[in-house]
Amino acid sequence: MINRTGTPLVEMRDISISFGGIKAVDHVSIDLYPGEVVGLLGHNGAGKSTLIKILAGAYRADHGKILINGEQVEIDNPRDARNLNIETIYQTLALADNLDTASNLFLGREIKKRGIVDDAKMEAEARKIMGRLNPNFRKFNVPVSSLSGGQRQSVAIARAVYFNAKILIMDEPTAALGPHETQMVAELIQELKAQGLGIFLIEHDIHNVMKLCDRASVMKNGQLVGTVKVDEVTDDDILGMIIMGKKPAIAA
Repeated sequence: MINRTGTPLVEMRDISISFGGIKAVDHVSIDLYPGEVVGLLGHNGAGKSTLIKILAGAYRADHGKILINGEQVEIDNPRDARNLNIETIYQTLALADNLDTASNLFLGREIKKRGIVDDAKMEAEARKIMGRLNPNFRKFNVPVSSLSGGQRQSVAIARAVYFNAKILIMDEPTAALGPHETQMVAELIQELKAQGLGIFLIEHDIHNVMKLCDRASVMKNGQLVGTVKVDEVTDDDILGMIIMGKKPAIAA
């Protein structure tokens, strides 16, 4: 049970952004609580990715404000987001295929000892964090190009969590995965929820949303159709929001 009576991890209030005179996001407000997964749905061009890129620091909003733990913040670039413990895992995962798990985990933030990269320490830390997230992971010393889709997701998630992410943005993490790999990612998400992280999940599959999310926010033509608790609506309710822009009778 998510406690939504306290301060949200994230509040995006009245956010708008335009490109070439076209409003990609039009006065949208959403929030996220600790230990919660909020799904973001909508057709291509609905504005969901643009909205979340504002939180990630890829875009700067023309209007509105962002609060993290109740404090208003300025996010001008991805470094600002990272300093606020916001990490983004894009579909591409941004992994270096020729490097192993530890090297990817610490890419650009290597552990050094007397100025020299400490490979042993990095591997030890990689084993520690992967043991926490995916105890069955064993392939530490091979290039990540040889890993399965679910294992690659594990590495990307471990990198975010190791560097103290409290807010995680995941862009369709199971889009290219089979059933077994999708289940692996689902278990990772449940583990992150149990650890108190808040997750925005950009997703196109309504079944995944119903299975993984606590709430779902649907966008259409740059506007928020509504936010619903997934245990109070049906697949058809959410489908109606996506296609018709019709808000169901029960809204969170």
